[in-house]
Amino acid sequence: HRILGPTALKELALEKSPLPDNVRPQYSLAMKGVVACFTGFRKKEELAQLLAYVHHMGGSIRKDVGSKTTHLIASAVGGEKYQYASLFRLPIMSKEWVLNSWAMRTQVGYSATNFSAGDRLKPFHGTRVCFMGFPEAERKHMAEVLVENGGTPTDIEDPACSHIVVDESTTNTAPNELRSKANIVKAEWFWSSVQNEACVNEKDHQFQESVGRLTPRVSLGSASTPGSIRGRKRKRLRTAAARMLGSGPLTPTSPPLEPLKRRSSITDSSLLSCSGSFLDAPSHNELEETEAECTESPKKNLSARHQVFLEFLQTESNYVEILKTIMTLFKVPLEEMLDGEDQLLNATELRIIFGNLPPIYHAHCKMLESLRQASQTWTEEVSVGQIFLQYASDFEKAYPPFVNFFDTTREEIKKCDIAKPRFHAFLKARQTRPECGRQSLTELLIRPVQRLPSISLLLGDILKHTNKNNPDHNALEKALAAIREVMTHINEDKRKTEGQMALFDIFNVIVGCPPHLVSSHRTFIEKCEVMELSEGLSGRGDHLVLFLFSDVIEICKKRSKVFNSIKSPNTTVSSKLANQGKPYKHIKLMPLATIRKVIDIKETDDCHNVFALMCRSTQDLKEKLYSFTITDEEVDKLNWIRTLCRHTANNAYRADCDSFMATIDASLLDIETSDVGLGTLGKAFKFATRTRIKVGRALSFNKTPSKLKRAMSTMMSPFGSTTNLTPATQLAQMRLASCTNINTL
Repeated sequence: HRILGPTALKELALEKSPLPDNVRPQYSLAMKGVVACFTGFRKKEELAQLLAYVHHMGGSIRKDVGSKTTHLIASAVGGEKYQYASLFRLPIMSKEWVLNSWAMRTQVGYSATNFSAGDRLKPFHGTRVCFMGFPEAERKHMAEVLVENGGTPTDIEDPACSHIVVDESTTNTAPNELRSKANIVKAEWFWSSVQNEACVNEKDHQFQESVGRLTPRVSLGSASTPGSIRGRKRKRLRTAAARMLGSGPLTPTSPPLEPLKRRSSITDSSLLSCSGSFLDAPSHNELEETEAECTESPKKNLSARHQVFLEFLQTESNYVEILKTIMTLFKVPLEEMLDGEDQLLNATELRIIFGNLPPIYHAHCKMLESLRQASQTWTEEVSVGQIFLQYASDFEKAYPPFVNFFDTTREEIKKCDIAKPRFHAFLKARQTRPECGRQSLTELLIRPVQRLPSISLLLGDILKHTNKNNPDHNALEKALAAIREVMTHINEDKRKTEGQMALFDIFNVIVGCPPHLVSSHRTFIEKCEVMELSEGLSGRGDHLVLFLFSDVIEICKKRSKVFNSIKSPNTTVSSKLANQGKPYKHIKLMPLATIRKVIDIKETDDCHNVFALMCRSTQDLKEKLYSFTITDEEVDKLNWIRTLCRHTANNAYRADCDSFMATIDASLLDIETSDVGLGTLGKAFKFATRTRIKVGRALSFNKTPSKLKRAMSTMMSPFGSTTNLTPATQLAQMRLASCTNINTL
């Protein structure tokens, strides 16, 4: 007899499917297509109930996990079935998945395969983990991650401790006596488990002192006696001695040789180069080659030029190793995950972080090969400068994109690190590798920013020890000039990049800003806060902001009520929300080509920080005079005027920027900034009439404005606005002084 529940009947009817030939009662189709395998359950009653639920929801059960298994349902981490599922990326589910699916059995169309992350068995479920040798901040962070992933932090005295995670950089030996049977593993095991969302095999990440155990959980009591420690020490000494002697077989009574256990590289001073940095250290093979070379040719017999060249070769080799580490440990694995379900970063994020690195890596690989060939056939006439010149053009193409967008790369890594826990775990796991020297990805990626200045110093040292009669002397001078040109090109591109970013930032804070303000040929120069003393732009006494660009001035008005400035009923909700937080309103986009004179008003007791712009466009028949007083305390009036004149001259293709500047005594224009706060409206119009006449006499301008009104207010101060809700320094960071000059690194 076929027994079907109401949910199953409704779902079959919707699918227009025939009744299944199933001898077991079936309440719903929630687990249709699920082939589950159970592991780790100790209570028969609990397991029997879960098996029945799976069958009642249309699923099937297999005793052993295999190619047809779709889900593993586990009660604890570990075991052969668990490791199989972890290796082949089968979903490892908790019993709550079955129980939650059964609770939804009355919902038509519900599918258990659309599970949430909470239904998975957490990677440290049921484990009790002790962290040993880590800094306090790192230990707390790892404990928080452990709890989030189902584990319980404990200490080494806990008899139920299941894992001891050891920091290899600070711990060289395993604890002597333990009260528990625990796996002693490296930090990479912990972070790899978080990344894979499953507890990885402890055997692949055992701490060096625990290698060779017969079982993953064996008491350390017998293995930690003083005699056994001495035995391990003697064994290491025999191994080292045999290798040093080139050695034949050991005596029959000696145990077979074991692989030499590698201690933490960060504590091995023999791996440090002259710079003291682990990342400049050669690999083991290169170290042996270097020792062999030094044996054949003692360094004291080398010339000073040859010694500096060898230093150049060594640092270049180390630098290429660092780039190779970034490519092989970070870039390639992340790219391989793109097409799978375990993707950590998408293609766009990968391109932002690593997209500009391969050209640098390939160029330096080729130069390193040339340097090695020169080393093998070394004579004092070898042209080191010519070797660099071969690849100077490659460096000029490869480095600017990387250096100029390094800040973007760093921010992208930071953003993904915070937003993606599995990517964070991936970075942490890679950081524990000896190849990384415990350096983060960001710290490794800064090396290309530092490399060109380092090469410049080394080439300079080689030049100092090169005779002027040596053909390489001239080539080295050209190489130094080429590298300086590359660095100059990088700095220029960096300024342009920063200018483009500043353009977008400014555009986004101005209501009604013309879209064509953002242009590839335009760069931001400086910002100045002013108050208008004339009519014609915004109004009398209005507080304005002048954004100076390479070819225009964007004139904006400060918005005193940023959040209550929406008045138009036709404005869409989205545009209202977009404009509410913008502190400026567009007034005028003034091309520098329309400026005829920049007028510096001399300082008096009653006239402070006042300047004026005499403008006339091709469409205007008369010149217009706009006068302002600077309210920005960070802006020096004379420097601002000179900057304005210089860029006005550049825009007009004129070398003499002083021709655009005029200085006038304040008494000739009868301008007093104190009038702005004390005068009346009638006095303002009277003053504006006097100003129009005196400007014409003082500068002899043709077609001066027939009506020039000086704006003033009885309520506002020339030194700032108390109603301004935006900090005066909001855009101060946009000043482009090239925040990072590569020549100073």
